[in-house]
Amino acid sequence: MPKLEHKPNFASLRDQILSLNGKEYWRSLEEHADTPEFRKFVAEEYPHEIEEWDNSLSRRNFVKVMGASLALAGLSGCVIQPNEQIVPYVRPVEGMLPGKANFFATAMSLGGVATGLLAKAYEGRPVKVEGNPDHPGSQGATDVLAQASILGMYDPDRSQQVTYRGAPKTWEAFMAELRATVEEARKDGGAGVRFLAETVTSPTLIDQFAKIKTELPNCKLVQYEPINQDNAMAGAKMAFGSPAQAVYKFDKAERILSLDADIFSSFNVGYIKDYAKGKNFSHGKKEINRLYVVESTVSITGAKADHRLAVKPSQMAEIAKAIAKAVGVAGANSTYAENATWIAGVAKDLLAHKGKSLVVAGDNQSPMVHALANAINGVLGNIGETVTFIEPLSPNADKLQIEQLRELITDIDGGGVRMLVILSGNPVYNTPADLKLNAERMRKVPMAVHLGLYMDETAEQCHWHVAEKHYLEGWSDARAFDGTATIVQPLIQPLYDGKNAHEVVQVFMRENFDKKDLDIVK
Repeated sequence: MPKLEHKPNFASLRDQILSLNGKEYWRSLEEHADTPEFRKFVAEEYPHEIEEWDNSLSRRNFVKVMGASLALAGLSGCVIQPNEQIVPYVRPVEGMLPGKANFFATAMSLGGVATGLLAKAYEGRPVKVEGNPDHPGSQGATDVLAQASILGMYDPDRSQQVTYRGAPKTWEAFMAELRATVEEARKDGGAGVRFLAETVTSPTLIDQFAKIKTELPNCKLVQYEPINQDNAMAGAKMAFGSPAQAVYKFDKAERILSLDADIFSSFNVGYIKDYAKGKNFSHGKKEINRLYVVESTVSITGAKADHRLAVKPSQMAEIAKAIAKAVGVAGANSTYAENATWIAGVAKDLLAHKGKSLVVAGDNQSPMVHALANAINGVLGNIGETVTFIEPLSPNADKLQIEQLRELITDIDGGGVRMLVILSGNPVYNTPADLKLNAERMRKVPMAVHLGLYMDETAEQCHWHVAEKHYLEGWSDARAFDGTATIVQPLIQPLYDGKNAHEVVQVFMRENFDKKDLDIVK
């Protein structure tokens, strides 16, 4: 409602209201008491109705009042905005025409793997994302998570400000306290400083952590998320002696064996597109690829398989050993005696397509199964043909994420962590029960900072919470599954003046601590 010229006499209003009996329907004290101020408001807003205004609530007048309530609801519940004029751009924005969409290349990361996208925007507002046909991680396709990601940017439940113990604060106040704490931590090289992040593959963020290590040599970066590559890294270390990242080439594989790997439900859309190429008769192909699946749970990949074998989860390792023995892996022995005909048929088909076959193990399978898959690929001559190995994309890959988390929990319990900076993620919610980063442990940390899109369980247990930018609002970079570096480009100014991981980490630098994400990525 508009501001009243005179303050109402609340004592007289109270007496007048208390003198009335029976049910009454009203939206404000002034309306209920029928004050001169309210009559003046009605006269200004509805001059044609004031002469017939009747405050008695007869059956007929009740219907009239309820009809008027619909018109008044917006006025009485909102602040009246000043008059504005709609005018065109004085200087037209280059490349932007009303009603014509623009497309910008960007990328979305999940689990440290980037999917290249083309984001569609109308007059500076993103409305849709599709795959970037020139990006190896998408090849023009997307999955449901990428399609739904744009809804996260417009989500009204997003965190919208910097808070300290739940109270609104400014970014400047956060920087001042954080830098004061960092300066104190420089005395012992940052021995009590820990960064907890999900899988990091951003070249810029990795470079920032490397620079921080030169200034705070005793600080540590801890990476953890519930779904990770720990088993694959451990399996590669068992097979080759050091961690390595596998890059599969499904388009070159004519025979594929999946050991509980749900290829078609993966965030890596590029693999799905490559597999589809093997089903295409173009380019003079005489036969399409064939897919064998061994799995313990019904999956989309199993439903699409040419040959599927359902087994118990406890049998997976022994089945992998049996297949390894059948193809000739040295030293492989198995106690699994069932489905001998099926296993012999798979082995025969794989051996008939040496260098053109592929064995893939699921992320949730043990390191032993991953090591056996690598050994089978080695015997079949697939390494270098249908599967290659690159250096791990994330730092500290020689130490599994669960081991990093265990060390962090041990340090917190021992009182060795004085500052914990959580970059995205919700570890208070999703850490395992035996290594739970719960409220009791969080209380042992003198200063805890959380950067996130939501005021979630972790944010509630931290002293400081910083609203995070959506990937469509900030600059960054990431790597695809094969190591391809990709720029993450914003399409819109941050809706809630959020920050991203680059800007929070930059605060720890001695110089240029207030740089923006664009300058940091450059």
